Amino acid sequence: MTDSEHPRLILHNFLPLHVCKELEFIHKSCCTVGYRPNVFSTTLSHLIATNCHHFIMPFIPIRERLREKAEEYFMCQYELFVEFTGLISWCRGASIGWHSDDNRPYLKQRDFAAVCYLNSYDADFKGGIFHFKDGEPADVVPMAGDVIMYTADDRNIHSVDEITEGERITLTLWFSRDASHDEDRKLISSLSPALLDVAGSKLHSYIPVPGSINMYWFPPDEASSFLSGFDIRCGRLHVLGFDIYPFQETSHRSASDSSHNLLELLSRPLLLVRDSKLFESLFLNIMHALQIVQFYIWKLSDLKTKVEEMTPDATPITSQTQTTDIDRLKSVFLKDLQLAEQFFGHSKPIKDAEFDSVAFSAAVLEWECYVSKLHKELVLHL
Repeated sequence: MTDSEHPRLILHNFLPLHVCKELEFIHKSCCTVGYRPNVFSTTLSHLIATNCHHFIMPFIPIRERLREKAEEYFMCQYELFVEFTGLISWCRGASIGWHSDDNRPYLKQRDFAAVCYLNSYDADFKGGIFHFKDGEPADVVPMAGDVIMYTADDRNIHSVDEITEGERITLTLWFSRDASHDEDRKLISSLSPALLDVAGSKLHSYIPVPGSINMYWFPPDEASSFLSGFDIRCGRLHVLGFDIYPFQETSHRSASDSSHNLLELLSRPLLLVRDSKLFESLFLNIMHALQIVQFYIWKLSDLKTKVEEMTPDATPITSQTQTTDIDRLKSVFLKDLQLAEQFFGHSKPIKDAEFDSVAFSAAVLEWECYVSKLHKELVLHL
């Protein structure tokens, strides 16, 4: 579509749905508190910093396709560099008024934007419709796989309606003609030592390393005291029907232990609990556990096919002491349980009748194969 006054392009079904699901898995496994109220984000630099550099691989072909499409449509072949790549989700209450994407002095390097929708209006969230102030099309209803491209200047001033329900997830890129803002250069300089560290380590090469606790606490202004709000990793697990239990029991801890000390347990080995049943698989931290759960949800149909003939293991029932510890930790990590459910509640709990414990056990091994494959691809790509 051509509009010389308001250059923009809408691409329907540009991303295959299986790619959208993979990026959604990565975001829900790794995201931190975002740059705006009620927004969560996953940047490529954060993936590197948390030992999840292998998750960069699914982005690489998408970024290249989008860059080529932008250069072709906006007639600037071989001129563009990717300035920023990020997965961004907007939850209930998030919105943004009329603006251009270069509306701050530190954003003037941005020439073009690409917004790729990973889930769909009405089916996955309500609200969140994209509006251009001038020109056609004036409104864009987000649908999984569709992409909007537009100039980042005031020729394409736009806004996004408030999210009223669910979680609106996008892959967002900005392109610049200024080589000094090339994101790849920064990423490669960070990747090299990260990969060397992994190569020199014999233990848990693919286990995520959580960032600062403050990065995962919502709302962020409560992260200094943890007196209200919730840890977004625990919130995502909770709405899917899972609780956590530390590998080393906490019953010896006194009521005077600070919330900060208890929150540090999220960086230590833990077990998962579901419906008073304690799974035997050991997770090395909360991020490891969350990635396995999200991987299970993403790959459930494939996992069920692979484990049809396997016999489920006996899952022990939690004791009264363990149940007390679980509830105590939940009260620390999910102080505002209702708020967590409002934000992530669209991810409906997996009903007991639908939950497959054998497939869940298999997800642990499949996840290891998946991240190992990505890691090898990344090394070869570099």
